[in-house]
Amino acid sequence: QVQLVESGGGLVQPGGSLRLSCAASGIMFSIYAMGWYRQAPGKERELVAQISSGGTTHIADSVKGRFTISRDNAKNTVYLQMNSLKPEDTAVYYCNAHWVVFGSTYDYWGQGTQVTVSS
Repeated sequence: QVQLVESGGGLVQPGGSLRLSCAASGIMFSIYAMGWYRQAPGKERELVAQISSGGTTHIADSVKGRFTISRDNAKNTVYLQMNSLKPEDTAVYYCNAHWVVFGSTYDYWGQGTQVTVSS
């Protein structure tokens, strides 16, 4: 059974920082690309950051320079470090595991963790 469990969300003031964690189980973590998505009320889910199995990262323009993604394959965990948070970063943040092999796509999602940026 695949499980992605996010943690680290909460309420933070503008300019503050949070670190999200996503612990994976039930998958061969090291071969999956891992990503963080977010969804704000009334908006579509959007990609925030992704890290490949080889460690290559992609950061959305909206958070570039403020957010970083990293992974620890020994702990089956991916992290999202969020600095200089803005009210527009308020959303539910979801962890994603993604693998494509021989034309088949495997996607798994966590349950989400709420991030609220407000004074």
